[in-house]
Amino acid sequence: SYVNNMHGRGTIRAIKEEARDRNKSAELQAYLNRFKVRIVLTAHPTQFYPDSVLGIINDLADAIATNDLLAIKTLLTQLGKTRFYKKEKPTPYDEAVSLIWYLENVFYHAASTIYNYVDKHIFEDTSFDHSLFDFGFWPGGDRDGNPYVTADTTLKTAKQLRFSILRNYYRDLRKLKRKLTFDQVDTIIQEMTDTVFDALVEETDSPTVTPSLLKEALQKTREILVQEHQSLYVDEVDDLLHKVKLFGTHFACLDIRQDSRIHAQVFEILLGVPSVQKQLGMDEKAYRALATEERFRFLAQIKGQVLPEQLPSDSITRNTVESIYAIRKIQETNGELGCNRYIISNCQSVQNVLELFAMCRLTCWEQPNIDIIPLFETVTDLEAAENVMRILFENTTYRNHLKRRGDKQTIMLGFSDGTKDGGYFMANWSIYKCKEVLSALCASYGLSVAFFDGRGGPPARGGGNTHQFYAAMSSQIKADDIQLTVQGQTISSNFGTLDSSQYNLEQLLSSGIERQVFLTDKNELTDDERALFETIAHKSHKTYTAFKSHPKFVSYLQEMTTLPYY
Repeated sequence: SYVNNMHGRGTIRAIKEEARDRNKSAELQAYLNRFKVRIVLTAHPTQFYPDSVLGIINDLADAIATNDLLAIKTLLTQLGKTRFYKKEKPTPYDEAVSLIWYLENVFYHAASTIYNYVDKHIFEDTSFDHSLFDFGFWPGGDRDGNPYVTADTTLKTAKQLRFSILRNYYRDLRKLKRKLTFDQVDTIIQEMTDTVFDALVEETDSPTVTPSLLKEALQKTREILVQEHQSLYVDEVDDLLHKVKLFGTHFACLDIRQDSRIHAQVFEILLGVPSVQKQLGMDEKAYRALATEERFRFLAQIKGQVLPEQLPSDSITRNTVESIYAIRKIQETNGELGCNRYIISNCQSVQNVLELFAMCRLTCWEQPNIDIIPLFETVTDLEAAENVMRILFENTTYRNHLKRRGDKQTIMLGFSDGTKDGGYFMANWSIYKCKEVLSALCASYGLSVAFFDGRGGPPARGGGNTHQFYAAMSSQIKADDIQLTVQGQTISSNFGTLDSSQYNLEQLLSSGIERQVFLTDKNELTDDERALFETIAHKSHKTYTAFKSHPKFVSYLQEMTTLPYY
């Protein structure tokens, strides 16, 4: 807060004042009622600190803020004596627990602080019931990123996410209980506190605490405070009510991700299982012999039920099917928002999407409550994305699925792998053009689109400065959502403390608002500028490819980088 102006340019307060000065307060309210920022936390085993270190860093930030020299000295000494890594390799569940720490101790408070400000100072007496932020979570669900993730890991992680958010609600309810000591409201808060405590200590798959139950109790408490008790402590009740709107009982949506090539392999193995062959009237050889259009039609009409115990014991096939069953189980306990997105990495064709859709329907889930998200990563895949999505939208079964999902398609674009494949400039320019083309395509089919950016960790392979990137999109790129991954050390550096988290969340919010509410033509590229970018992209791509192909490139990496150390 000393280094950055917490109320300066790019913050929500600055946006509010600019909207008022330019007579755009109504436009700002309308946009905030449909705009969302989704931060998706991803793990990288080499890039996160153990819980013990995170706790010290947090305490150290507090000590520095209050200039407590003795505490600072003691904490630095403690930090020097504490391991920054564990002797054992972390399990996928260990990675998940490490990142849940940020949800519990940072995002829970920072996101609600922003929500409270928006509700009180931008909407004032106007109704505001939009969640504003979504949080996603990859550890425990990302099979492509970590081959040791299993369906059991996914279920265990979802359970921990639910436990962590209920624990935070319990802490806040206990604080409210000390303040709301007057008639009627004291009983409601006591009952709510007891209910949440029972849910924390009881081992059950039947949820006793739901978002609607919490909202109803808190709304009733608020009404009594306003009518009978001069609105005493109503801000504290609002704060908890906003947290329930933001985090539900799932805390963060657990995304599932797997490589398209694994899905293809698993699907063919499934067609080799006698019970599946009998249900579908097709084996793997006949499937391979189908023409492209016939294959699409076959995949779209698949229904049935395959149980894990019917499958071969090889881990990948059984685990893939068990993962789909796990999604359904998580939705029963944590709500649909607890796990409703499946990302297909290395997506190259329509078949990649329809095979996953078919496998979901083979678990007796004829109408899956799940968003299937293709991830286009390489330069070639980005160029093919328009044709892949057009064929999908023309497929009646898949189009009906989108209708059930609110006529919205989420598409993920990979900065990190795109940069590794095509170089920095080519990757960024290809993604920019792809977003323009896909925005127009979705609009032509009456669909809204959300772009999910896999921005990786370091800025160089993540598309540069995040806030400037989103503020610089052209009007041809749809942007009612900002969705991006935040990885490893970027989580600790940008969102590691309450101040830095609040500041960076506000910057993301304002980058979308700035572009949509305070419309200017400064982002629109002329034909000459587009031609120039195209020339630079192809020239840089050619140079980058030649550099990677140099006969001494690999030996240079071996000699001059830290590779020998590892």
